[in-house]
Amino acid sequence: MTQYIIRRLLQAIPLLFIISLILFILMRNTGDPLATMGGRRLTRPEDRERLARQFGLDKPIYVQYLYWLIGNDWTKIDMDGDGIPETPGTRKGVLRGEFGTSLVIRGKPVSTLIWERLPNTLLLMITTEVVIIIFSIIIGVYSALRQYSVIDHLVTTVSFVGYSMPIFFIALASMYLFAVNFKKWGLPYLPTVGMFDPQIGKTPAQVALHMVLPVFSMALISIAGYSRFVRATMLEVMNEDYIRTARAKGLPNFTILFIHALKNASLPLVTIIGLDIPMLLGGAIVTERIFAWPGMGRLFLDHVSRADTPVVMGILMLISVAVIVFQLITDIVYAWLDPRIRYT
Repeated sequence: MTQYIIRRLLQAIPLLFIISLILFILMRNTGDPLATMGGRRLTRPEDRERLARQFGLDKPIYVQYLYWLIGNDWTKIDMDGDGIPETPGTRKGVLRGEFGTSLVIRGKPVSTLIWERLPNTLLLMITTEVVIIIFSIIIGVYSALRQYSVIDHLVTTVSFVGYSMPIFFIALASMYLFAVNFKKWGLPYLPTVGMFDPQIGKTPAQVALHMVLPVFSMALISIAGYSRFVRATMLEVMNEDYIRTARAKGLPNFTILFIHALKNASLPLVTIIGLDIPMLLGGAIVTERIFAWPGMGRLFLDHVSRADTPVVMGILMLISVAVIVFQLITDIVYAWLDPRIRYT
């Protein structure tokens, strides 16, 4: 297993290099960061030329990539042309642990921007993932044990409807029902935007209350899909010979269901979760935008629309590393759940 882990980590190095090169080229061709640099539009050609030279944007794209990857020898960057450099221009490069500074926010390090938003996104997305896993297992196992019952048919219908609805429709519908209409009807209603009420402050109760609608909107679709996987795999596993043998030995139903059946039935679910968890770092672009949640999704959307390559590349590379790491963790969990699987 140790050799397998080392081999996978070594294989990840050229993979990350190729991913970063492709993403960098795409970002450099999606927009003009000079158009809105510093929050204002540049109209004079000499201003554009000066900033392009200072940020290295006048260089060929492969030179810009090397600047981003291994650093450069800039001294200071004069943002407003007054002769006073505002931000340090020397960069160590990504290989030495520095993602650079934002092109549209003066002197703001990319790592600072990401760290300001990452806890908010992890709080929202981890809570959502926990809700998804718990309810998916409960609904999927119950549907499998009550196959073709009224409840099973009802759950199947609701799952198909929920899975087919787009996230923006669920988010807007939940806002309309649980916030607008509940307030109109004189019932306790839920907040729709932000992490907390500024008049009250960022208390745990306020954050939890503001999380209800975003978590509900994101969890509904995933629960519908996950529960179908759990139901299908549980039905397959419950007909295996070792389950019949366990029943013949007189083992309790709880032991048969959760120790033997669910452990093997969870293998496909582990794959899906392993693919979903890295996406938690990127946040939920649509959901965070609708509910004004200050997370990574909004950060990505705000900066990709302004061609802020350092910030966008920092977010995308963070997600890329997380995908590789969690895929390795998924393989290890696979081997733990199924002893027949061996990696050499």
